[in-house]
Amino acid sequence: MPPTSKQDYYELLGVPRRAPLKEIRQSYRKLARKFHPDLNPGDKSAEEKFKQIQEAYDVLSDPKKRQMYDQFGFYSENYAGGPPPGTASPEESHFDFGGFDFGGAGGASFRDIFSQFMRGVGAERQATQPQRGSDLEYQVDITFGEAVRGVVKKLSFARLDTCSDCRGSGAVGSGSAQPCPACGGHGQISKGVGSMRFNVPCSRCGGSGRLRNICRACGGEGRVRRADALDVRLPAGVQTGSRVRVPGRGEAGLMGGPPGDLYIISNVQPHLFFDRRGDDLYCAVPITVTEAAMGAKIEVPTIDGRALLRIPPGTDSGQKFRLREKGVPSARTPGRRGDLYVEVQVVVPRPVDERVRDLLRKLSEFSQEDPRGGLFDRAAL
Repeated sequence: MPPTSKQDYYELLGVPRRAPLKEIRQSYRKLARKFHPDLNPGDKSAEEKFKQIQEAYDVLSDPKKRQMYDQFGFYSENYAGGPPPGTASPEESHFDFGGFDFGGAGGASFRDIFSQFMRGVGAERQATQPQRGSDLEYQVDITFGEAVRGVVKKLSFARLDTCSDCRGSGAVGSGSAQPCPACGGHGQISKGVGSMRFNVPCSRCGGSGRLRNICRACGGEGRVRRADALDVRLPAGVQTGSRVRVPGRGEAGLMGGPPGDLYIISNVQPHLFFDRRGDDLYCAVPITVTEAAMGAKIEVPTIDGRALLRIPPGTDSGQKFRLREKGVPSARTPGRRGDLYVEVQVVVPRPVDERVRDLLRKLSEFSQEDPRGGLFDRAAL
């Protein structure tokens, strides 16, 4: 909240500047009872005094607010805790200094100096500190077979690379080593308003203390966009959404900072026969009524070729059989493989002629089993 009085908060509460919180609280309670509007009906001066005491206690009872008040002599909600370094600018930050008269010699104002201070902090941080380059992502489409067996893909992409003319510094020539004449190479200059003085970052060099000749090839950024190409091996077992990290092939860093990484994201095309769920595979294989009733040994397809599957007598349609380690190799655990689950589907013969009908009639005469026996008892509510 903006201040309503220029009087010192410590004087308002009658405590020394180094008073502990307990002493501040005791003094506040005593004064609050004395000047409370309910105990002083119609007394405007007591009501105003109570507001000032409340305001002072609100600031001095909070460690962060008190720290700002002790440092600057005021507290404002618009600057509570301060903006993160390098993220605020005069256009982004709005500070309320209403109620204070910081006008000084030379026409300088506290608002002007404070805005210059915030502008310089961001410039100094950006100009002097190395920054890591951004990571890049590249999506690659692969077939089901390439995902199962692994594949090497050749990628072509554009990225910000270190400028070869200035070697990433953003400056060229001997001028890059010259100290700034405005601040004498210190990166800061002193400015004052009345009796208050501030050290603010130099606006000419951005707080770095040095002047440099901007590299024309990169415009002073130290990076240029170039086409890049590389071969990337995708291990066996990758699936849609899998990420393969290539260290150091992302965007180049700033001011000598390390480069980012390149992440290859796989997009696996579906297969017409196999359904993948994790490292396991699922498929459906048709069998005849005779094979289901009598049992049989049949060949089923796998990603390694053909495999023999034993069908026991009396197999129902939809029954699943597991072939161990016939699934996809694990990309996370080398040497481990998933399983293949085969669902058999019994194909009922169509009575296309009279001979088939006669055989089916004879089969029904010999088979006395009722497949729906007890069905309605189980379905009863």
